[in-house]
Amino acid sequence: MRDHFEIRDHDAAGRIGELEVPRAGVTVETPALLPVINPNIETIDPGRLRAEFGAEMLITNSYIVRTTDDLRERAEAEGLHDMLGYDGAIMTDSGSFQLAEYGEIDTTTTEILEFQRDIGSDVGTPVDIPTPPDAARERTESDLDVTRQALADAEAVEAGEMLVNAPVQGSTHPDLRERAGRTAAATGLDVFPVGAVVPMLNAYRYDDMVDAVAAAKRGLSEDCPVHLFGAGHPMMFALAVALGCDLFDSAAYALMARDGRYLTVSGTEQLEGLDYLSCSCPICHGHTAEELRDAAPDDRERLLAEHNLHVTVEEIRRVKQAIRDGDLLELVERRARSHPAMVDGYRALLDHADRLERVDSASKGTFFGLSHESARRPEVRRHHDRLARLDVPDSLLCSEFGEPSEHPYDAVWRVVPPFGPFPRALSETYPLTAEVPDRTDAAAERAAAAGVRALAGANPDAAITLAHRGWGADALSAVPDAVTLEDLSEPGA
Repeated sequence: MRDHFEIRDHDAAGRIGELEVPRAGVTVETPALLPVINPNIETIDPGRLRAEFGAEMLITNSYIVRTTDDLRERAEAEGLHDMLGYDGAIMTDSGSFQLAEYGEIDTTTTEILEFQRDIGSDVGTPVDIPTPPDAARERTESDLDVTRQALADAEAVEAGEMLVNAPVQGSTHPDLRERAGRTAAATGLDVFPVGAVVPMLNAYRYDDMVDAVAAAKRGLSEDCPVHLFGAGHPMMFALAVALGCDLFDSAAYALMARDGRYLTVSGTEQLEGLDYLSCSCPICHGHTAEELRDAAPDDRERLLAEHNLHVTVEEIRRVKQAIRDGDLLELVERRARSHPAMVDGYRALLDHADRLERVDSASKGTFFGLSHESARRPEVRRHHDRLARLDVPDSLLCSEFGEPSEHPYDAVWRVVPPFGPFPRALSETYPLTAEVPDRTDAAAERAAAAGVRALAGANPDAAITLAHRGWGADALSAVPDAVTLEDLSEPGA
């Protein structure tokens, strides 16, 4: 067990946790955002991040500090916290990004971790190889050998109270990501960043990002705090948290402000094209779109960055509340509707519903069926798996309508798409308290039919009748021949 990370609440694979950062004397509640601070370009004063934006941790690049003479001298003399004027926890990157960009850097894992320790970093990072998406398997395996050695070198460094990252790479090869996760989890290191996802996010490959993270999570144990390196757009936080990510670092708030871009939870807008500011953060409350456009360039960049950071932090809080309320997947679905690529990401998440089901809460708030994707949620899978546990009478009517006043059956159960059949006594238990549309879609019917099939398969001697409301042929073809069908939508039914 990693005694510096404790999970307090969870929904799907998302969790609210506490990450103890002993060197800083700070306990960070996760999911958490780490604003990226470029030590050469100060868009927002780091001293404001904790008090005004609630950022309990930030991230900066120790390689830039080490290779910039005046920054190195200040960091060595003052320490990183005093140099930045920040009293929360500080994570430092190692230069791996520069390595990916330029092919080589002038440092080793041992050197850069010792430098991070000496300047007062609270969470350090070794020099791993961030293999890009779609890299050949041979290259990916070679890069993973280098990263594996970097993790071994990191374990050998006397880090003191500094926590140390164990990055998980593997490009777009799920089995290599899983193997890398297992390797990282077997170390004595502390935080587990999933790396090289930024190219996927920049290309709107949210489904590939989901598969990469899901593979890494299969290799990691549940007590591993997971950092999704470089994922800073609020639109995708709910999706990533539902996968089991705990930490995010964002340079987007500043980089997009520099380009005149205005972040929202459903995408990115150009300030030039806005007539109204739809946000209620302090910046948008105190300025009009025209006033922001007319501001001096430096002021406009700072104000946009502050808005972008407010929106980003607000979404993290919204995700936490969704975990507490037990409706994280409903939030994921709402966010998915903002872009077709996000829908792909949500569908990819549901491809991993079996793993989500293993960690999802068995009882929480009301299940809302919002689309045909809802039929693939882990709660539906769990209900189908549990049908074999139910006692079934010799003759059973499963009906979408109420119980007939007179009937020849030993019992009458309810049928609610997408769940399928269940005893009426369970109607007030989660998730069978579900709110679903009256106009049932084909996916919900197919899922309900799968429930009937599971019940009939577990009880081959029972005489089961299904009374449905005009289900489609695709759903009805999934119902076993042994089940008697009655169409309640037909005249006279």
